[in-house]
Amino acid sequence: GVKLLESGGDSVQAGGSLRLSCDASTYSSSNGCLGWFRQTPGKEREVVATFYYPPGITYYHDSVKGRFTISRDDREETLYLQMNSLKGDDSGVYYCAAGPPHYDRQMGRVRCPEAQSDFDYWGQGTQVTVSS
Repeated sequence: GVKLLESGGDSVQAGGSLRLSCDASTYSSSNGCLGWFRQTPGKEREVVATFYYPPGITYYHDSVKGRFTISRDDREETLYLQMNSLKGDDSGVYYCAAGPPHYDRQMGRVRCPEAQSDFDYWGQGTQVTVSS
């Protein structure tokens, strides 16, 4: 079965950086979406960034644009999330997710979904704590 394995979560001071990794080698789709979601206590899991491969199309939540970078190593089948200029609001459990892309009628193209319900597979999560 598919198992997504996240790593890299840690405690860091505001302004610092972290890189999260997700081993997605068991997700064998040749045309898929990988994403990072974040969850904080009392809130729903929200999308942080997604990566549609093989085109390499990325999406970022407005709150992380310019600070976070999502990438995928094709050879190692690993998804990364480089997080810079971290803020307290970035704290939470970060989950790696995998699923199929969908056709967005409004945008007129295939892209990754942003709803957690559209992703089929999830990792166990890794904790990121940003302190001021």
